[in-house]
Amino acid sequence: MRWHFILSIIGILIFFLGLCMLFPLFFGLYYKDQSVIPLLKSMGISIAAGLSLIICFRNAKVDYISHREGMAIVTIGWTAIGLFGAIPFYLGAEFGTFVDAFFESVSGFTTTGSSILTNIEAVSKGLLFWRSFIQWLGGMGIIVLSVAILPFLGVGGMQLYKAEVPSPVPDKLKPRIRDTAMVLWKVYALISLAEVILLIIGGMDLYDALCHTFTTMPTGGFSTKNTSIAHFDSIYFDTVIIFFMLLAGINFSLHYQFLRGKPLAFWRDPECRFFLGAVLVLTVVVTINVYGSVYETIGRAIRFGAFQVVSIVTTTGYVTADYELWPAMSQLVLLLCMFLGGSAGSTGGGMKCLRVMLYLKYCYKELFSLIHPHAVKHIKIGGQSVSEDVMRSVLGFMGLYIGLFVFSSVLIASMGVDLITSVSSVAATIGNIGPGLGMVGPVDNYAQMPYLGKWVLIWCMLLGRLEIYTVIILLVPEFWRK
Repeated sequence: MRWHFILSIIGILIFFLGLCMLFPLFFGLYYKDQSVIPLLKSMGISIAAGLSLIICFRNAKVDYISHREGMAIVTIGWTAIGLFGAIPFYLGAEFGTFVDAFFESVSGFTTTGSSILTNIEAVSKGLLFWRSFIQWLGGMGIIVLSVAILPFLGVGGMQLYKAEVPSPVPDKLKPRIRDTAMVLWKVYALISLAEVILLIIGGMDLYDALCHTFTTMPTGGFSTKNTSIAHFDSIYFDTVIIFFMLLAGINFSLHYQFLRGKPLAFWRDPECRFFLGAVLVLTVVVTINVYGSVYETIGRAIRFGAFQVVSIVTTTGYVTADYELWPAMSQLVLLLCMFLGGSAGSTGGGMKCLRVMLYLKYCYKELFSLIHPHAVKHIKIGGQSVSEDVMRSVLGFMGLYIGLFVFSSVLIASMGVDLITSVSSVAATIGNIGPGLGMVGPVDNYAQMPYLGKWVLIWCMLLGRLEIYTVIILLVPEFWRK
């Protein structure tokens, strides 16, 4: 492990993070609120810290990044940007203790959307913009952004890309990984611009349109309003946001193919069909369940049922209704949606539809083998056989995901938290969703969680965002041995 090189990369990340604070600073100055001084101080601290690491390890340039170093850079890098991203919140004195500020920052960068704020609208405009902007940065991945803008990483960037992009098999759209990252960011920015325009057309002001776009496209879910999207009570806004949440939950390489003149790319992709089919079926189930018992008209049942299903499946976490008032069946369906997640290669969290598909195919293969023990049956996706290495990775991931979910839920429950809150808070954070059930329901927040519980949930957010392996591998003793 070449720590001098790793620390130099971390320094560059922190430096660019400090520069990004210019954007919320602009809004702080425009609205003349109290976020200006905290943002200026935070920018100075971040830039100084980043430059210090860059200068101290300026001779640490290499022509490749090993697999282990890529994982170390990603995990330590995300922890570092979460730490420095929390400084504006902490200095702003609107987020309570440092652990609350750190919780909010990690929740933002990991696009989880879990919040400790009890009165969002009382927070200064500058800090609320920073809170939304860090979700946008975290959506496609600040590590991928770094690969795109740091040409000296060269061929070694693939190790970072594999560790960062949430997919069992990362799509390499261009021969050079730097070009691939740049393509992803261009598509990401273009779709974001389209959402901003549509929200403004609907009557939302530029500030709110930017903030909600910055938290829709990364499937983050932070809102500038206490009641989230329910504040606007608009069918138009609900429809626009549902559409863009679905786009964010689909593999971004398909968007690129679509823009390149391949309109059937979405239909031809089996995972995309599975994702959209699952959303449709789950929406129908929830709609039928809430129709009559909660909403008197089928139109309202479809509107609110569809929004919540899409929001949870894509792991965005926006709310337009208090689904804790819905029948138990609908609540259970939404809880299960937290585990499904979006497509691989999307900004969504959860297990990912591709892994769920492969796992179901593997289970079917085992059943088939019991009936025909001598038959040779391969697991295929899109007509192509899936290698044993990929299947081992998927099965290992599923096992670790469920195991860590159970372990973390037990830890939270041991702190005196009730069962529903313990289970749903871990499901919501490890799946990067945001709101859960019980004490952390759609109209509540995470402020009441125990001090140690917040640290456990921070850990869960990082696990979920970095796809389990990248984080947990650092705890394996062999990782650190030569």
